[in-house]
Amino acid sequence: MGRRIIVTGGGTGIGRAIGARLLAGCEEMVLVGRRRGVLEDAADALRTLAGDGTEVTVAACDLADPAQVGDLAGALRAGPTIDVLVANAGGNFGQAAGDDPADVARAWRADFEGNVLTAVLLTQALLPHLTRPGARVVAMSSIAALRGNGSYGAAKAAVNAWVLSLATQVAPDGITVNAVAPGFVPDTPFWHDRLAADPAAYESRLRPIPMGRAGTVEEVAAAVDYLASADAGWTTGQILQVNGGTLLGRG
Repeated sequence: MGRRIIVTGGGTGIGRAIGARLLAGCEEMVLVGRRRGVLEDAADALRTLAGDGTEVTVAACDLADPAQVGDLAGALRAGPTIDVLVANAGGNFGQAAGDDPADVARAWRADFEGNVLTAVLLTQALLPHLTRPGARVVAMSSIAALRGNGSYGAAKAAVNAWVLSLATQVAPDGITVNAVAPGFVPDTPFWHDRLAADPAAYESRLRPIPMGRAGTVEEVAAAVDYLASADAGWTTGQILQVNGGTLLGRG
């Protein structure tokens, strides 16, 4: 029997690439996000790639809204148990914050809700419905969680802390929980507007990368694919950095 896979933020960029990468051996894939039209476009493309034997559906949901998440989780629990949950939804929502306390509060809340709650609420709601043993939970972190980047970096650091805690909680059930932390991957909606506004930012982002190039969405998806695989059954509570050497690992 093939796997049942949920990918949040699955309509564009890294999420869409993850969906394409995980099609092999997948019986049912559900793409989750806020914009149904974008999700449907991605689902159509994945159906073409998958051919017969893989069902690709979509679910429009604001993953920071507890009521909407509750409804979505209830619908998902009506089907088979979930083998892979990729909590990819997120973004940099607090960029325009000024010095006014109200602006700062808005920015920090927006990044927390958009990156932390979007991962935590659905995952926690689906925990009882994860396949035991063998389920895989993969969250999307960022190099910003360890290099410091205001409210966005703090939110991704919170994702890391949650991943470590949840990994310990569900390890006795044979479930793994890990995160992937990309560096500079410009072919994503996260970067498109920022690079259009400041084209020089591309070269400035390349300079600290020892490998001398940006990453691709496919390379991030490959890292998720490993953590979602049967081969990663003894890998849990890890933050896998995918950054071309910009941030070197320490044992």
